[in-house]
Amino acid sequence: MELSEIRPQLDVIDKEILALYLRRMELVDKVADAKRRDPSKPLYDPAREREILMRVRENAGSEYGDGAYQLFRMILELSRARQAAQLIPATNVAARVAAMCANEQPVFPQSGRVAVSGVEGSHAGAAADRLFPKGNIVFMSGFAAVVKAVQSGLCQFGILPVENSVQGSVRQVYDLLQEPDICIVRSVRQLIRHVLLVRKGTKMEDIKTIYTHEQAAGQCSRFIAELGADIVPCVSTAHAAQRVAESQDHASAAIAGEACAKLYNLDVLSAEIQNEAVNDTRFLCITKGAGFYAGADRMSLLVNCANSPGALYQMIAKISALGINMCKLESMPIPGTNFSYRFYMDLECNLHQEGVLGLLCELERSCDSFTLLGNYAEMIG
Repeated sequence: MELSEIRPQLDVIDKEILALYLRRMELVDKVADAKRRDPSKPLYDPAREREILMRVRENAGSEYGDGAYQLFRMILELSRARQAAQLIPATNVAARVAAMCANEQPVFPQSGRVAVSGVEGSHAGAAADRLFPKGNIVFMSGFAAVVKAVQSGLCQFGILPVENSVQGSVRQVYDLLQEPDICIVRSVRQLIRHVLLVRKGTKMEDIKTIYTHEQAAGQCSRFIAELGADIVPCVSTAHAAQRVAESQDHASAAIAGEACAKLYNLDVLSAEIQNEAVNDTRFLCITKGAGFYAGADRMSLLVNCANSPGALYQMIAKISALGINMCKLESMPIPGTNFSYRFYMDLECNLHQEGVLGLLCELERSCDSFTLLGNYAEMIG
């Protein structure tokens, strides 16, 4: 047969498949109605799904069995996602979403008491200034102190770096996001430019030690390797600049932002020393409770799925079934376990979006553990 003869037949078959799919979804709606009338009936019936998939594979034969299995697996995921959107169980995440929606505010504030790790001149401080131009910034010693300040009510908001475009994620922050009663309400991308700061009169050949944060050291690794100096880790790059300014040592330097030069009366010995010209860091803004602001389009989740074949695929398939884009997925080892992993993911969606609440409830039901970290907007540029 010629291609011109085959394609019209494929079009007819596609039309028939679509009609059957629509009929199936109508029956799925009736299944949801039946389950709504009888709450004892579970949303997910694994025994029935296994029976369907085994029958499909056997009936399709050895040549097409695997493909038919995958096709019907996706159809079942779509069917379950549609049911989940109509059957919202009383779960922890449903309660959290209800609280967030009840607390929704139309405009993100420009002021507030904001906890930031580091000292004056830090990149986190600059991110806080962008998010809260009228804010009262309180500097803390370390990321954990920022979280505690928010949890205790000492500060309304906290700023935490979560990932860098060159060095990747800040794993310590991911761990801290699991702390009770913490919610992400905003994020901001901050362009990072590193310079080498020294006391006045210091020459490049004098430098034996460089003070900086470990993330900055990684972002400037090529420059450091060429210089051949020892690295001394600091809580932040601004702390590093402060430490050099307070020393009497011309053999030490700091890698920090250029704003620290004026703040701590230091000279810029070398500028633009980061490895890559595009060097952005994402900072998260956290608050206590269930914060939520209009215009949110990014959702962060932390999940543990079963350590079994296809478990991650099944989780992703639930998201894909709603046409939601996953813009980040990262695995992290769970301390105290033997190669078990937790997944951090960012989705492009909003709590008010159709099907999202059902999806979250289904993920909570099907995952070993599940945390909705927040739904928020991101400031770029």
